[in-house]
Amino acid sequence: MLRNTLALVVAGTVITVASAFIGVKPVPKPVAIKVYKTPECGCCKAWVKHLRANGFVVETMDMPDLSLVKQKYGVKPALQSCHTAVVNGYVIEGHVPADVVTQMLREKPAIVGIAAPGMPVGSPGMEVPGYKDAYNILAFDKAGKTSVYARR
Repeated sequence: MLRNTLALVVAGTVITVASAFIGVKPVPKPVAIKVYKTPECGCCKAWVKHLRANGFVVETMDMPDLSLVKQKYGVKPALQSCHTAVVNGYVIEGHVPADVVTQMLREKPAIVGIAAPGMPVGSPGMEVPGYKDAYNILAFDKAGKTSVYARR
């Protein structure tokens, strides 16, 4: 019966089914994220490195001015930081930790995106040994309404 069941499973899910029988979790599919940043910004490069270290496939777009990108994706001035990213239809503004991005992608909330406004010390890409600001990651909608999505 197991042989017949596996024969009906599509090739891409055979690993998942077989893994369940032997107790091994399948490797999640890598998530592509596009990051708009300025070419000179070191903290942007560090955030990209953080994303890659956490399994994201990152495409970077170096631009001298990000104001049109932020406007296009509805990132209001109060939410802005030094880089803007797009992943699976969501906007990520600033130094949002990769695990919070993953959480949002898993939960699929009805929002435009999430932001870590400013450049909080201790956030990914803004690390300072021995020091870390407490900060909020804010969810935002098309009307510009915000709410706290996560706290760090």
